[in-house]
Amino acid sequence: MSGLMTALVLLCGQASQPNILYLMADDLGFADLGCYGHAFNETPNIDKLAKEGMRFRFAYTCGPNCQPTRAALMSGQYGPRTGIYTVGNINRFDWQSRPLRPVENVEQLPSGKTTLAQAMKSAGYATGHFGKWHLGNQGEFHPTKRGFDESIVSQGKHFEFKTVPPVDYPKGAYLADWLTDKAVDFIQRKKDKPFFLCLHHFGVHSPFEAKPNLIRKFQMKKATLPHHDPVYAAMLYSVDESVGKILALLDELKLRDNTLVIFASDNGGVGGYAREGIRGAPDKTDNAPLRGGKGMLYEGGIRIPYICNWPGKIRPGSESSTPICSVDLFPTLLDVAGAKKTAAQILDGESFLPVIQGDGGTPLKRTDIFWHFPGYLGAGENSYRTTPVSVVRSNNWKLLEFLETGKLELYDVVADVGEKMDQSARRPEVVRDLKVKLDTWRKGIGAPMPGKNIPRANQGKKKKQD
Repeated sequence: MSGLMTALVLLCGQASQPNILYLMADDLGFADLGCYGHAFNETPNIDKLAKEGMRFRFAYTCGPNCQPTRAALMSGQYGPRTGIYTVGNINRFDWQSRPLRPVENVEQLPSGKTTLAQAMKSAGYATGHFGKWHLGNQGEFHPTKRGFDESIVSQGKHFEFKTVPPVDYPKGAYLADWLTDKAVDFIQRKKDKPFFLCLHHFGVHSPFEAKPNLIRKFQMKKATLPHHDPVYAAMLYSVDESVGKILALLDELKLRDNTLVIFASDNGGVGGYAREGIRGAPDKTDNAPLRGGKGMLYEGGIRIPYICNWPGKIRPGSESSTPICSVDLFPTLLDVAGAKKTAAQILDGESFLPVIQGDGGTPLKRTDIFWHFPGYLGAGENSYRTTPVSVVRSNNWKLLEFLETGKLELYDVVADVGEKMDQSARRPEVVRDLKVKLDTWRKGIGAPMPGKNIPRANQGKKKKQD
């Protein structure tokens, strides 16, 4: 048992500990929900969750794709501490044709890290996980070895899916529905003690597969936006139905008032590429008004919908502009559980419990959020969603340093939502200040930098995107 786990001290009795549900969609874009302005997709249950809770305007993930975000959520640490920056190894894309050699990527959450699940279990919670994990599905890396009492991992397909461990399921089952049933069963069995449950959907990630009746529903609907994909909308509708089923169960069991429900995504939506001139990456959705999408460090790739609901604790219909990010979940849930941490494992985030228990305007003590992506994410046709880049958001300003060339871009992400106006030439003093902050953070955390490479001719290799 790690030092952090043994140092957890309950500050309140078990009876007063709230249940915690972390519901996560995969590749869900900032603008995909009705409560975030989408006029074609239908998400009535998630919208109701937001109406009765708090909606964040500036919630960020710690990576532009899924694995670094999930590592940050479970460890409470930025990528340089876990070594997880992207998905897979560096040879997924043709870095040999580029000026830099990427930093090697760790593909499982290191076994020495104390996880959020271990911390919750140590604080007296029953812990469950169903769905996507992506931090090592086998042996010592499986969720049941990382603090979850129960876990069934599944990703890759929505029909005829595989699970770890192998579990039988009815022929024709749809993954989102089946995972929801597993979550319902867990809640019913654990209702008499505090529980921490992660229901991590694979929807709306590719392959784009949905139930035929829902596809027909959206094929018959009049289009109101340029991006109105019936299959994508049907996939999202299944995720929304899942949320509705979970909330109905909490009401039935009279657990709703003592349950914090968080709904989020793991990164930006698969879209916004055409506007950036990126070839070979299909726009399945659109993150507008944000720039770019999944795999990019512009807002469309790292800013997500984020909803917190806790009756009697969170003011209905509230909204927060306080910036939060993936590493903040760990310290927040320690606060919610009434447990405190020691310095046994560094947590890079800050609890946002005061934000959700206030009016949404409560600022955090920290003013800066950082990203370090020392690799490449391809898009097909010899184009890239991102090249190596480091980023800092400080108050309203966001600085991107592109590591191949040293180019700096500066945006006011509050006044300039779409990152259309690079202010680096006009505001050199802000660039200097933020560059110092970025350099200081990278040095302090030991962030490895990509090395020089002698480019060779591009082989034209195309790797599966993520």
